Amino acid sequence: MSKAYWVVRVSVRDEQGYPEYIAAVGAPLRKFDAKFIVRGGTFTTMEGTARERNVVIEFRDRATAIACYESPEYQSAKAIRQKYADADFIIIDGIAD
Repeated sequence: MSKAYWVVRVSVRDEQGYPEYIAAVGAPLRKFDAKFIVRGGTFTTMEGTARERNVVIEFRDRATAIACYESPEYQSAKAIRQKYADADFIIIDGIAD
């Protein structure tokens, strides 16, 4: 079974309010044993368009990644994020071991 990842590209509209989302998202990520692979950082856009922030979060498997996203804890955090930022958000499978 392969790992799965949240790949999220974010444009923050309200820098003052966004930390509220950062604080709220920690609990569901801990609950589902998620691991940050990329959290912000300097990047270079080689093709296409980009957003200001990029995040990759690793999960044990696809079912866990989806369960975290659908959890009441993440849905509450998502509602906060949507007040302060726009995002492109996918869940993708990793390469099978």
